[in-house]
Amino acid sequence: MPTSADQDAGNAQYVEYETRGSTAWIWLARPQYGNAQNYRLLNQLDACFRRAVEDDAVKVIVLGARGKHFSAGHDIGTPEKDRHLPRERVLLWPDHLSRDGAEAQYVLEQDAYLGLCRRWQDIPKPAIAMVQGACIAGGLMLANVCDIIVASDDAFFQDPVVRMGVPGVEYCAHMIDLPPKIAREFMYLGLRMGAERAAGFGMVNRVVPRDRLEAEVAAIAEQVAQQPPFGLTLTKQAMNFIEDQRGKRASMDAIFHMHHLAHAHNQVVSGNLVAGLDAKAMARANKADTGKAGIDEADAGDGTPQA
Repeated sequence: MPTSADQDAGNAQYVEYETRGSTAWIWLARPQYGNAQNYRLLNQLDACFRRAVEDDAVKVIVLGARGKHFSAGHDIGTPEKDRHLPRERVLLWPDHLSRDGAEAQYVLEQDAYLGLCRRWQDIPKPAIAMVQGACIAGGLMLANVCDIIVASDDAFFQDPVVRMGVPGVEYCAHMIDLPPKIAREFMYLGLRMGAERAAGFGMVNRVVPRDRLEAEVAAIAEQVAQQPPFGLTLTKQAMNFIEDQRGKRASMDAIFHMHHLAHAHNQVVSGNLVAGLDAKAMARANKADTGKAGIDEADAGDGTPQA
């Protein structure tokens, strides 16, 4: 049942929106938790994307994040974790709170994770992800719905959820975008991939010094905005069509369903969706693997900070 603290947190703003000229700037704004994504953040993000789409003066969308890190992933341990709360569903899936067993998580993630990511990838305006610091698990999902990724030279990418017995995140574009041998290494080991190496495999478009990141992204957005809007929309649709013809959508469906088989298995054998690994346990395991603290254990995403 929702508590008074939950009701107070219901008014919290986790995403910020601004426009500069013809660019909408959308900011993840939970820096104290490494921008870990609770479900309210995702719904607020969807509202900001809709706002940008409906504003005819906006030609390009930038998705950035406040603080040191882009995103630590899905919220698995902050005080504002909110799976127990009702949420406004964007697609036509049932309320997860009305379902039992594996179905509850399945319908929740069909809407909030796979469904929203597909909806955002289909936005008819070009989107640029501006990534600094950690981009972990669910953070990769947000970056990968964008058309272009510009990363700072201190950025790193990571999907360590195999440690939870799960075959990658719910919208696992990096398994498709990376060369197969590199994707296997990335997933099996769950280690960090620096921005330069990610750019070498085409997962990132450009790498720039941290202090020039925002200016570089602003310049790219301004240049893209000079193109005819309908031409950009059609080009984006063409690219999405090509990716689907190459098997992206079907592969995503397969990965998502394997992901949920893993959740169901974990619930049977451990009583927990993620095999009992909370944010602090994931942070400690990450630190042991990399020898780096990365994001603080107080953070609460899938990876080093806090899928």
